[in-house]
Amino acid sequence: MRPEPAFAAPWHAQLFALTVYLNETGVFTWPDWATRFGATLKQHGLDRELNGGDDYFAAWLETLEALLTDSGLSEAQTLADMRAKWEAAYLRTPHGQPVHLDQTFSD
Repeated sequence: MRPEPAFAAPWHAQLFALTVYLNETGVFTWPDWATRFGATLKQHGLDRELNGGDDYFAAWLETLEALLTDSGLSEAQTLADMRAKWEAAYLRTPHGQPVHLDQTFSD
């Protein structure tokens, strides 16, 4: 019997790994992360139960993006531009194929 995957989607695992890396390199402390993520979950969970899938990790991503902008490591517009580029790359990628982001980050 194969064990259940720890994450429902590859981007969930990647986001988790990035967050752990940023914590381990001193960008933020885990208690700070937990407080911020808990507040985001509370905000998102007021009208519905988060299921641990995409909605949970969307809240995780929202928290990480806010932390990066609050700490001055990134600007909100830069994050929004990157998100739009990833969405465009995803939409033009045939189902089942890896998504590749263009190497140029300026338009």
